[in-house]
Amino acid sequence: MTFEKFVGPVMKCQICSSAPLQTILALGHHPLPSSYLTEEQMHQGEVSYPLNFVRCDACGLLQLDHIVDPKLVFPPEYPYQTGLTNMLVRNFQSLAETVIPMFGLNEKSLVIDIGSNDGTLLKAFMERGTRVLGIEPTNVSKLANERGIETIKEYISVDVARKIVESHGKADVVTAANVFAHINNLTEVIESIKELLTDDGVFISESQYLLDILEKLEFDTIYHEHLRFYSLKPLQRLFELTGMSIVDAEHIPAAGGSIRVYAKKGQHASSTRVAELIAAEEAAGINDTSALKRFAERAIKTKRDLLALLLECKTKGRIAAVGAPVRANTLLNFAHVDASLLDYCGEKGGSPKIGMFTPGMHIPVVDEKEFFENQPEFAFVNSWHIGDELIKKLKDLGYKGRFIVPLPEPRLVE
Repeated sequence: MTFEKFVGPVMKCQICSSAPLQTILALGHHPLPSSYLTEEQMHQGEVSYPLNFVRCDACGLLQLDHIVDPKLVFPPEYPYQTGLTNMLVRNFQSLAETVIPMFGLNEKSLVIDIGSNDGTLLKAFMERGTRVLGIEPTNVSKLANERGIETIKEYISVDVARKIVESHGKADVVTAANVFAHINNLTEVIESIKELLTDDGVFISESQYLLDILEKLEFDTIYHEHLRFYSLKPLQRLFELTGMSIVDAEHIPAAGGSIRVYAKKGQHASSTRVAELIAAEEAAGINDTSALKRFAERAIKTKRDLLALLLECKTKGRIAAVGAPVRANTLLNFAHVDASLLDYCGEKGGSPKIGMFTPGMHIPVVDEKEFFENQPEFAFVNSWHIGDELIKKLKDLGYKGRFIVPLPEPRLVE
C-alpha cells in the first residue's frame, strides 16, 4: 500500500480504497470540536466542515467523508489533557496491569505511546518498572516531560520512528489509545509502528467501538477527530493489507465502550476472543445496512425529543452543563443547543477550557464551583456515558437540582 494522506472530501474507503461510500447519518456542518473560542475570537468568523457518517460496503468500515488537516484538528495549543478524566486514568492503570504480565515486560522493556498527550498512559507503565517514551505533537508534551515522562514533540512518521529506534532501541509494546482512529495517514502510521516494534513486539490500540456506538446511540462520538469507527472485520482487513495480524481483542468499558486490539507483525493465529467478538458483531447486525439506518432514525428522533425536554425545563429554571468535553459538541451543534438553552458549561478547576466558549454554540465555560455557589435548577450531563459517576459526584459536593441526561433517550433524573 502507498502512503496516502486523506485531506478534504473522502471519495473512497480509508482502509480498502473502495467506492462509493454510503451515507448513514448526515449531521450537518460543524466547527472543529476542540476549537474552543476566546472572547476575542467570538468577534471573528468561524469555519465549519461537513460531518457525515458513511459506510464502505466492501469492507464494512464506518468513517467520515471529509477529513480536516490534522494540524488544524490537533494544533499546538490543543486543550485536552487525559489526566483530567478519572475514567481514563483508571483504564490506563488497568491496561498496564494487564499487559505487563501478559507479555512478560520488565525493567528493560520499552513501551512507546503514540499520541501520548500528558503521559497518563505511560505513567502507569513507568510506575510498574518499564522504560517509556511518548510521541505527542501538541504543547501538552511539555507537561509530560515536566512530569518525568520522556516525550518527543512530533507527529508519528517512518522517519521519526527510525530516529527513535536509533536513540532508544526497539519497543516491546507500542500503544495508540484513542488516537488510532484519528490519524489520516493510516498506512504510514502502521509502517511506523512496524519500524518501532521488535520482531515479537505487540501493537495495542484502543478505539471507541462501533458496536457500542450503535447500541447505545453514541452519535456524539462522531466528530472530526474520529476519522474511522472500528469493528473487528475492517480492522482485520487493515492489518492484512499492511503485513500484520490481530492476535487478540477485548471489549472494554472505557469512553462509553471501546475495542482493545492486540496486533503483531506477520501472520499469526487469532484468539478465541476475536472469534467471539466477531460473532457478537454479526449477531448485533452491525454489518447490516438496515441496522445502521435504524441508528440514524433514532439519532434524529432523539434530537427532537431533547429539544422538547430542554424547552420545557427552561420554562422552570436555569440549565447548566456538567463539563465541556469535546464529544459533547457534536450533540450540541446537531441539536442546536446554544447559550439560550444552556447558561454555561462547568469544567473541573484547572481545565484550559475555562474562560472560553464552546465551538459553534458559544456556551461559556466556567469553573464547576459555579454549580454550588449559584445552583441552577437543572444540570445537563454532557458526558452522559459516565453520567452515574458525575451525578453522584455533584450530589456529594452539594448540588441540589435535577439532572438532564441527553442520550440514549433524553430523561430527567432527580
